[in-house]
Amino acid sequence: MSARIDLSLSRREFLKASGALVVSAAGPAFVGEALAQAAGGKPPLLPTELDSWVAIAPDGRVTAFFGKMDMGQSLDIAIAQIVADELDVDVAKVEVVMGDTALTCNQGGASGSTGIQTGARPLRSAAAEARRLLLQSASQKFGLPLEQLRVDDGVISAVSDPAKKTSYAELIGGRHFHHQVEWNKQIGNPMDIKVQAKPKSPSEYRVVGKSLPRRDVAGKVYRTDKYVTDISLPKMLHARVIRCSRAACTVGAVDEGSIRAVKGARVVREKDFVAVVADHEWDAVRASRMLKISWNETKKDPFPPMAELYDHIRKAPVVKREDPVKKGDLEGAFKTAAKIVEAEYEWPFQSHASMGPACAVADVRADGVTVWTGSQKPHFVQTGVARLLDVPPEKVRAIWVTGPGSYGRNDAGDAALDAALLSKLTGRPVRVQGMRNDGIAWDPKGPASVHRGRAALDASGKVIAYEFVSKGFSRRNIDTNESDPRDSLAGMSIGLPPKPSIDFGVPAEAYGFDNKLLAWEVIPPLLDANSPLRSSHLRDPVGPQIQFGSEQFIDELAVAAGEDPVAFRLRYVTAPRDAAVIKAAAEKAGWQPRQAPRAARSGDIVSGRGIAYAQRNGTLVAVVAEIEVERKSGRIWGRKFTVAHDCGLIVNPQGLRDTIEGNVVQGLSRTLFEEVRFDREKVTSVDWMSYPILEIRDAPEAIEVVLINRPEIAPTGAGEPSIRVIPAAVANAFFDATGVRLRRVPLTPERVRTALARA
Repeated sequence: MSARIDLSLSRREFLKASGALVVSAAGPAFVGEALAQAAGGKPPLLPTELDSWVAIAPDGRVTAFFGKMDMGQSLDIAIAQIVADELDVDVAKVEVVMGDTALTCNQGGASGSTGIQTGARPLRSAAAEARRLLLQSASQKFGLPLEQLRVDDGVISAVSDPAKKTSYAELIGGRHFHHQVEWNKQIGNPMDIKVQAKPKSPSEYRVVGKSLPRRDVAGKVYRTDKYVTDISLPKMLHARVIRCSRAACTVGAVDEGSIRAVKGARVVREKDFVAVVADHEWDAVRASRMLKISWNETKKDPFPPMAELYDHIRKAPVVKREDPVKKGDLEGAFKTAAKIVEAEYEWPFQSHASMGPACAVADVRADGVTVWTGSQKPHFVQTGVARLLDVPPEKVRAIWVTGPGSYGRNDAGDAALDAALLSKLTGRPVRVQGMRNDGIAWDPKGPASVHRGRAALDASGKVIAYEFVSKGFSRRNIDTNESDPRDSLAGMSIGLPPKPSIDFGVPAEAYGFDNKLLAWEVIPPLLDANSPLRSSHLRDPVGPQIQFGSEQFIDELAVAAGEDPVAFRLRYVTAPRDAAVIKAAAEKAGWQPRQAPRAARSGDIVSGRGIAYAQRNGTLVAVVAEIEVERKSGRIWGRKFTVAHDCGLIVNPQGLRDTIEGNVVQGLSRTLFEEVRFDREKVTSVDWMSYPILEIRDAPEAIEVVLINRPEIAPTGAGEPSIRVIPAAVANAFFDATGVRLRRVPLTPERVRTALARA
């Protein structure tokens, strides 16, 4: 089981309570150290200390300290499997502590599908090093060389005499290793350590590669585990932060008397940051609705008309451009072309639309600050809160508690900093809870963008030039974590200047066109600060929108060349692993080659198939989408998806399948339904009616997954890669079914009916 801890415990208190810390002088001397040193107390929480990564209790149970957390991908059991294999213990004996700044090192939180790819590396090394030290201790105890010892479930015995044995619990249980490891001096995702021990080869794994069940299901189903909304402290105030319904506003007058009827409710204000607090949550809700504020408009019509969004993007000045892929003589090839194919694709702003709006609890005291947060990056919450309150980071403890989901930078980080500021201003613990309109209207958004494809074909149909350029709002107009309060609504409201980052991305693929340009362009934000359309990371940042354009454009080129879409991809893809996932998806789906769409014209319901493929940080994925289109209603149903997935070594196959299925469902929702709506002044998508998401009737009938296991290749992540291919595959399947291209997401019934009527 993952460790369920008393949220008030310090690291030392946690270790005492779990039995992993005692200061006993009994037992054999540990390798290279006097026992008095081993009894000297817990070393500081530093990446250079082996004790920061692993602990062994008196009963032999193992605790692994993981500086990331599980956002639904069953990471805890996967980490337990890795540690269990390296230590040679039963996986049931391994507990995983996640996302608490007092107990774990800063490994970057949930980020970039790196939970296994980078997050597991220090844990694997630490477990291997702990095993090496324990074997050395047993070697000294028995007077036997290491090669004459074996380990079975935490018990070390002599190969020649199994009766001669000792256990991890006897050697170190309840004490500390006090052993230094080498750290690469990087925090966040790149954090790693180097040890003397050599981790095991895949051929030696016992539990890595097995489909062990995830550990959080019972707690969620039976409601025995706490969510962040359940955190309650003595004398805690409930708060609602009040933001103007329109963008580009500052606070004028606040009529505190307007909430006099709500007993105990009061206004808290710091410049343009306004909230109401009360002893009871419903009183805070009532007061927030009753409070009268006069707002000063700082800009008339801060947003373009929604209908003109993509024209705005096309016409807006470019603040930054990069050409990550540029080879050959592109323009020279275009001059010799027998045929030129061009197309544009459009992607809207999208919300995280988490199941529930954000919640956080903060307790700011003279002796320290504690924040309970659903943010996927609690270590960066610690830094951001410290900067906001002007206190040393070591005085702040951030504790991750399961929230309503995230997948990027949603409203959870803002709630954490809101709560910290309010606790400081009121002198009491404060619980901030957003309302549904807060969660959808004010969360950071996935950026809107336009994607332009242009290609040249010679007389034989060969692609001789390929150009793909994306233009849109920055993927990080506000940054991807909460470490800088300038990136938070609270920070902006109290006057901190914004700190935008400017970047986007290009298609990730291995098409070997002789003359090729992949580029991106970023335009200015619609507002510099306090914008409900500020952009930031949403699951697989800009991957779905880029690949929606590029993989649909590849299909358009196949049609122009008169080739089957699968064969066309295999003709140009240059990497064997990439070709393998395309073939695997097509074969599993029973792909039937075609040079033109089926485009059945008769009957109300028509069906089609489409394929898309992509890379993501070393992971390769291809999907075949099978859809049905109701011509009269315009409804698209993604009936079946076949996904081929290669992420190197597979740690837990069932956990990987579950993760891929989640990607498919969320990707289908973003393809068919999700679009932030706005007018000239504000976001108008504030609930599930105005921001619909996929419901159970629209879920796929089947999702088939082909897992390509490559034990010789380090794992490369699965939390995001398979979402990026879903939109293009669905759009390509729509073309196959109808002979009509849909180049703007979402593929709503209205757009389907309009497109079919024009065909």
